[in-house]
Amino acid sequence: MLVNMIGAINNALGIILKENPDAIILGEDVGKDGGVFRVTEGLMEKFGENRVMDTPLAESAIIGASIGMALEGMHPIPEIQFAGFMYLSYSQIINHASRYRSRSRSTFKVPMTIRTPVSGGVRALEHHSESPEALYAHMGGLIVAEPSSPYDAKGLLIKASRLQDPVIFLEPTRLYRLFKQDVPDGAYEVEIGKANVVKEGADLSIITYGTMVPVVKNVVEKKKLNAEIIDLRTINPIDEKAVLDSAKKTGRVMVVHEAPLSFGVGAEISARIAEKAMFDLKAPIVRVASASLPYPFPGYEKFYIPNEIKISKAIDKLMSE
Repeated sequence: MLVNMIGAINNALGIILKENPDAIILGEDVGKDGGVFRVTEGLMEKFGENRVMDTPLAESAIIGASIGMALEGMHPIPEIQFAGFMYLSYSQIINHASRYRSRSRSTFKVPMTIRTPVSGGVRALEHHSESPEALYAHMGGLIVAEPSSPYDAKGLLIKASRLQDPVIFLEPTRLYRLFKQDVPDGAYEVEIGKANVVKEGADLSIITYGTMVPVVKNVVEKKKLNAEIIDLRTINPIDEKAVLDSAKKTGRVMVVHEAPLSFGVGAEISARIAEKAMFDLKAPIVRVASASLPYPFPGYEKFYIPNEIKISKAIDKLMSE
């Protein structure tokens, strides 16, 4: 079937609800309205109000209730309308969801998948364009996934629904309807912790994920570069082998992400390469990311988010060294 990311996620959720009678979707407006982006549209009508339910506007209550359900053997899939609103439930996620398994020595498990739209580029208001992946990846016990295509979105979500640990599933808002892709009708999995080599190359490695994957692809195509593009797919765990293999192969590495530069995913990747592949490099690692500032008002976001011009200039600098 030819679908965009919204269609792929909606299809995955339908498969999950049909496959697992203990799965339940809950969140603000996810039922009758199908969610603010219509990702869950039609699921309440198909599976009923006890499987797809609207909740009050209370993020901490949504996540807290989901943790309780998970501890009792269900597999809740809560939706938080925007990633910036998820900070209100940060205590529940960090102090409880991520720790129950280790705290109880695996007596209790927390099988839940928290879905939320992330990142900018759609001229949204404050708290609607956050890229908080590093905050959650830093915490042990949490899996953090961020797909860049309809195929990966469906496969990663189905895989997440079959795990016994909490997953933060980040859905790039700008990619929801950006393009369509041929996706299998039935259930399939995309492995957690396995990066995707989007394009093989020998001169330069560009490691990225989420919203920046199509931007990087456009730059590489326009510049006709023999560059290798690695899409991480999951932030935690990171596919360290894919990163190191590519760095050793090309000798030049660039990391691109939309989240702020300071203390971000790019810093972690750069550190791992420096520790384990530094003598294979021909030039210093380059990071391209957003400024380490609060997300700006809509009129200024084009100056804030990495774009093709910034990435192209960074590539020219890296290749000249």
